[in-house]
Parts: sequence; C-alpha cells; structure tokens
Amino acid sequence: MSGKLIICPTPIGNLGDMPQRALDALSSADVVCAEDTRVTGKLLAAFGIEKRLERLDEAMIGSRAEGIVARVLAGEIIAYCSDAGMPGVSDPGLRLVRACREAGAPVEVLPGPTATATAYVASGCTNPRFYFGGFFPRKAGDQKAALDAVRTLDAALIFYESPNRVAATLDVLAKAFPLREAAVCRELTKLHEEVVRATLPALAAEFAGRAAGAGIKGEIVLVIDGPNEAEGQAAQESAEDAARTRAQQLKGEGLRNKDIAKTLAAEFGLPRNVAYDIALEA
Repeated sequence: MSGKLIICPTPIGNLGDMPQRALDALSSADVVCAEDTRVTGKLLAAFGIEKRLERLDEAMIGSRAEGIVARVLAGEIIAYCSDAGMPGVSDPGLRLVRACREAGAPVEVLPGPTATATAYVASGCTNPRFYFGGFFPRKAGDQKAALDAVRTLDAALIFYESPNRVAATLDVLAKAFPLREAAVCRELTKLHEEVVRATLPALAAEFAGRAAGAGIKGEIVLVIDGPNEAEGQAAQESAEDAARTRAQQLKGEGLRNKDIAKTLAAEFGLPRNVAYDIALEA
C-alpha cells in the first residue's frame, strides 16, 4: 500500500523556516489539500512547486474525511497544510488524522514550526511544564470555566489571541491572576517580532493604551507563568479569612472546636493545626 496522508507544517511567518522534508513531501504528493488554497498556493509558488490544490478547511473536513481516507487507501499520496504552523495545533487537521488512524490509513506527520513552542521559550518562563489552551474563549462564562480549570495547574499557560481582542483578554487575565507575570509574544519569526514581559496588570494597561492609540497588529501568543509563592500566600490568607467567618457561624451553632476545625479543613483546604487555631479564636 503506497498511499498516505502527509501532515506538512509551514512557516509561522518567516519563509526561511520552511522544513526541507515538507518541501519534498509537497513536491512529491499527488495532491495538496489546504485550509486555504490561496495561502498555500502562494507558499508553493515561492518555492517553485506546481501542484494541484484542493480546499479542505475545518468546515469541510467532516464531510470530506471519509473520501480522503478512501483515496489514501487506494494508493494516493495526499499532503495537507494549514495556513501556518503545524496542522492540528489550533488549526484544521486533527479530525483528518483521526479518520485515517481509525481506518488504518498511513499517516506521516512531519516536524516543523509551531507558535506554541516558540512562544513558550521566547517568553522567559522558567516553569518546565506548559498547558496549551488554544484560542482564548470569547464568552465570559467560557473564559471563567477555562481559567478555573487551570488556576492551580503547576505549569505555564499558553493561549492564542487575535490583536483585536488581546487588550480585553489581558484585562480578564489580570483580574484572574493579578500576581503573575506573563509575556505577550507578537509577530514571532517576523520582521517586527516583539516579546513584552511584565506582570499581567502592567501588560493589561500597556495593551489597553495601544488599543486606544494606534491599535494592535499581528499574530499573538500569550504565555502566563504558573502559580508563584506570592499567589500561594495570598490564596492562603484569603482562605483563612473566609474560614474565620465560617468558624464564627459554626460556633454560634454550638459546634465543638474539634468539629469546627474538621469542617474548616475540609471546606477551605487548610492544614488541621491552622484550622484548629482558627476554631480556638472563634
């Protein structure tokens, strides 16, 4: 069986980053499927590659995946490109790969440029782990749910964002993590590449000013540091303050100090000795 699907990464901004293996794959493929044939067409033209192009964006993959799989199983070599970076990383492609895997059709994924790893290293964050959340949610409820899910995660948090929404997103992040540092990575690998690192409140103020002025342009990746000692201390103090109020309530209900301490430890995640001291204070 000679057919296969080849996932081809493309530059996130600088043509010099185009992988040679991806160029070879695009040149030898029977057809190139692309998120946007206009974008991929320009890329192929830049490297002198003439190839039949078929549009296959996120909206089309669901209905066309079965046909692509059948063509691969029949012996066709199909290369797939998204507009930039690694297909499948907040880009179309994952469902296409899954469909091939489930049908036993060969898939080859070529390594190459991705804004996620580039921004993580460029940010200056020292946490050895990171969580990639894709594009930051637009709706307030979804934003809260996303941040609540990763609030205590011991890892850097990475989100993609558009220049039109980055100021508002930084404001949300600054309110959620006022004691954390972060980096705004803009136009990575391009001529006007910029990495701005500061506390989240400072970044929110900086980019609110830019948005109100000349505006903000370019592709953006946000990298937020993981929990730090100051944040942990603030959370502990907040929990203890809430526990003192709760202890007064429980004392008024006639509970013994031992039972109050047990309840406080369970409800606020406090060490038993701290919970018992608060019970005694009440």
